[in-house]
Amino acid sequence: MLKKLSALLLGLASVAAQAGILDTTLPNGLRVIVKEDHRAPVMVSQVWYRAGSVDEFNGTTGVAHVLEHMMFKGTKEVPAGEFSKRIAAAGGRENAFTSRDHTAYFQQMQKDKLELSMQLEADRMANLLIGDESFAKEIQVVMEERRMRTDDNPQAVVSERMMAAAYQEHPYQRPIIGWMNDLEHLTAQDARDWYGRWYAPNNATLVVAGDVNADDVLALAKKYFGPLTPHVLPVRKPQDEPAQIGVKRINVKVPAKLPYLVMAYHAPALRDWDHEWVPYALQILGGVLSGNDSARLQKALVKEQQVAVNADAGYDAVARGPSMFMLDATPAQGKTVNDVEAALRREIERIKQDGVSEAELNRVKSQIIAGDIFQRDSLFYQVMQLGEYVTAGLPPEALEGRVARLRAITPEQVKSVAKQFLTDDELTVAVLEPQPLESKPPRPAMPGVRHDN
Repeated sequence: MLKKLSALLLGLASVAAQAGILDTTLPNGLRVIVKEDHRAPVMVSQVWYRAGSVDEFNGTTGVAHVLEHMMFKGTKEVPAGEFSKRIAAAGGRENAFTSRDHTAYFQQMQKDKLELSMQLEADRMANLLIGDESFAKEIQVVMEERRMRTDDNPQAVVSERMMAAAYQEHPYQRPIIGWMNDLEHLTAQDARDWYGRWYAPNNATLVVAGDVNADDVLALAKKYFGPLTPHVLPVRKPQDEPAQIGVKRINVKVPAKLPYLVMAYHAPALRDWDHEWVPYALQILGGVLSGNDSARLQKALVKEQQVAVNADAGYDAVARGPSMFMLDATPAQGKTVNDVEAALRREIERIKQDGVSEAELNRVKSQIIAGDIFQRDSLFYQVMQLGEYVTAGLPPEALEGRVARLRAITPEQVKSVAKQFLTDDELTVAVLEPQPLESKPPRPAMPGVRHDN
């Protein structure tokens, strides 16, 4: 069965590798990437700005995300609320999201509506209106979003505090949505400054995929984005995280039903994609530990030892800054976070000492590669991956070559990265200590709270 699946994946990967991608840059610096996919008469268009929470200053955390909200508040040509109405009237859907590394805006529509998408995005790239009154209303929406997504979610609070402790200097220590104190003091001028600093064609990438012709897409990009003036972008100084010199531990006391544990190890992100193997081995290690019922954490901690009700591992190779290899778990009834941490450590030591067998490695590879390839069957996911990779400084070729690089990983390499990176000198441990739940009256729903980022 594995041989048949591997052969199928190899064939699918070969088809994917042959798919042509247009990758060019307009004279004003806008990068344009087009991937033709003619299976259905639809298209996805996304504009990615290389500006996320990593670029914020102390005292203005959350401004990248707030500006994302303000991008829907109108221009002189397209009044507030009109952007979404025009997309909906054309039968499309649109939204946006902010991360540590980028902010992106998308539309998914019939292929013949691409020009409308381009016209609207180019307009708000250069002509956004940020009024004091509209900002004052929207910042209240963002603060309510923070309360809903973080302050009222115990595990989210733990994750936020863990990141703040794990990074000593790197701006990844700051939450994407911002600290509440900063949100309370943000002004419309802060948003205008952010917009003027980063929202420019030479800091953006337009990614389009679907039933389109690459030359036609490029012509539309030149028509609508080509006339926009590039900006002199701020110099981005290196922000290297200093080496950690011992395990860090934090306890978080918030109202909650269950305890919770997170273990985060510093790890490198993908840079030299065609020569590095470490990030690919870390991805495979994540698959060995987590991701399905046959993975080690689920099998050992949940099914056999019954020390946890769930246990997961994860690693993201694509980032502008450093990455982390993370494990998290919720203790089973009658078990403690200390029991769970000890069990997680035993599984890590097993890999360090005994490694993984060829059969286990092949099974994990097939599962990871299958998931990757089948996700690419989604037009939206294709565009998402391209935008994420190029905004992180990786070429489209890195995405197309990912399957081959994963397939080449050996058992020795998986064992090696576990020994090198899953050590206490790279580790931050965060523990949720549940406090009594408080009875609070439900807050009234606030119009305009977005549920996308």
